Amino acid sequence: MGVKVGHERIHREDGYLYYVGRDGYVWAVPMKHNKRGRKHRVSSERISKETGYLYYVGKDGYVYRAKMNRGGKKGARRKRRKKKAAKKKPKKRKAKKKAKKKPKRKKKAAKKKKSSKKKSKKRRR
Repeated sequence: MGVKVGHERIHREDGYLYYVGRDGYVWAVPMKHNKRGRKHRVSSERISKETGYLYYVGKDGYVYRAKMNRGGKKGARRKRRKKKAAKKKPKKRKAKKKAKKKPKRKKKAAKKKKSSKKKSKKRRR
């Protein structure tokens, strides 16, 4: 856990997020569901911050600091040597055949409607 840094106790309100800003003061910021609230400075005590530490407000209302873990596992960043494998000849890739297009179908002509006019017969002479 962290080491207690601040001497001032901060009273928390519901709907706010509390953090130690770059300036060293504790700030309260409204959460998303708190639409009426505004960002404001809560503490009058200024905390001198050091690099490599995380500063936070504990449940009891005092400011704490904890050392940040950096770097991950030991030796994880070291370059691993890879064994050289025997070179294989690259395989020849076959060209993909293009799909043939289907011929377009001809549209059938629409049937003509029988007209109601009588056809005149040609007279033979």
